[in-house]
Order: sequence, then structure tokens, then C-alpha cells
Amino acid sequence: MPNRLATLVPLALAALLVGCASTPAQRISMAQERTSLSETHVRLADLESELEAARQAALEQSRQERQVERLLERGFQLVGTRYRYGGTTVKSGFDCSGFIGYLFRNEAGVDLPRSTRQLIRYDAPKVARDALEPGDIVFFSTRHKGRVDHAGIYIGDNRFIHSASR
Repeated sequence: MPNRLATLVPLALAALLVGCASTPAQRISMAQERTSLSETHVRLADLESELEAARQAALEQSRQERQVERLLERGFQLVGTRYRYGGTTVKSGFDCSGFIGYLFRNEAGVDLPRSTRQLIRYDAPKVARDALEPGDIVFFSTRHKGRVDHAGIYIGDNRFIHSASR
């Protein structure tokens, strides 16, 4: 019996090899290759689009940072301008909301509501105190009655600039 197996094993191997050799090789058609390449192209295009969007976002952030720097720089120059209730100009003087409105309009091109009460109602995101960034508007009470009656512009390090009556 072992002699029979010795002759059958080489024959079985030969049959197996012949069977493998007759199996057709897998070929990628030109249409499949084009599809694969166009999918790669789409992916590259998506990547290029994402990179362009990221570049534009970085440019916009840089532009906004420069605006805030100009706004704060001009604000520091105007600190000490005489206080005038209802005032909105350097010549006549400022109240707190007039000071803020003047700076945002002239340095950032943003028209804000005229009064502190209107500013509070302005449709803008509310920010927690520990999340304030330079250029954010802060509101508070000077009369300690819990009602907001004054506003300033945050400059960092828990400080702000404003137009003060005293």
C-alpha cells in the first residue's frame, strides 16, 4: 500500500498544478483602470478643496486678528477722551456704547446698536468670562443693582477699556 501512495502523490500534485495553470489570470480592464484613476483624481480634488478651505480660514482668522489689534490700538489712543452721555465722536466725547460703536465702525467696519441696552440684545454669541478674547464686548453694572448699565472692550488679562465718567 505505501508503494501505491508513492505513485499517487506525484500524480495528484501534477493534477493540482495543471488545474492552477488553467485558471485565467485576473486582469483589470481599461475601464476599471480609468474608474480607479478618476476616483483617485476625485480624492485629490477633495483634498485640494479642503486645503484651500483651510487656507482661506487661516487668512480670515489673520485678517480678524489684525482688525482686533487695530481696534484695541485705536481704543487705547482714545482712552481719556472726555465722557459725554450720548456722545459718539472724538470731538464731542463718548459714553460707553458710543466709544464701542465708534471703534467697531471705524476699525472693523461693523455697525453696532447705539445703546448698551440694545447691545445686550444684539444677536451675537454669549461667551463665558474665562473664554473671553481681546476685542470681545463685556457688560456689567456700575450701580451694583444687578442691571447692566455699562460696557467695555476686553483687552486680555481680566482687563478692559471703556469710556468712563470718572
